[in-house]
Amino acid sequence: MTTHDEKTAVATVIEDWSKAISNKNAAQVLSHLADDVVQFTLAPPLRYQGKEAEDLQGWFDTWEGPIGIESRDMAISAGSDVAFATSLVRMSGAKTDGEKPDVWFRQTLGLIKQNGTWKIVHQHASVPFYMDGSFRAAVDLKP
Repeated sequence: MTTHDEKTAVATVIEDWSKAISNKNAAQVLSHLADDVVQFTLAPPLRYQGKEAEDLQGWFDTWEGPIGIESRDMAISAGSDVAFATSLVRMSGAKTDGEKPDVWFRQTLGLIKQNGTWKIVHQHASVPFYMDGSFRAAVDLKP
């Protein structure tokens, strides 16, 4: 495959993974992760190791309806067996407790090709924090 073809294949995996999150389909989300994935998500703890490490379905169950996922400014670098993607992601929707999150965050994904299939081996999501001494998460920023 050409570099362009690899980038297209990686973009397809990321799009399907994002749709699975939006649709709260835990099995489909996990199908895109390598068994030894390392994830630095927005929720504690600081690190998840392995695709069964977090209670994904439990988190999905805290949402009413689909989870809004919007990606912006995605940049993909891909070789024949390693790829990285960066983007800004908006997560929105309604939670079962009445909360209506609407937050933009930064996301970096690392992928490797395993047996001809691209798998996410690293996910890092973060929000900046205010450097004014408050250390408050800057969840009010918009691109």
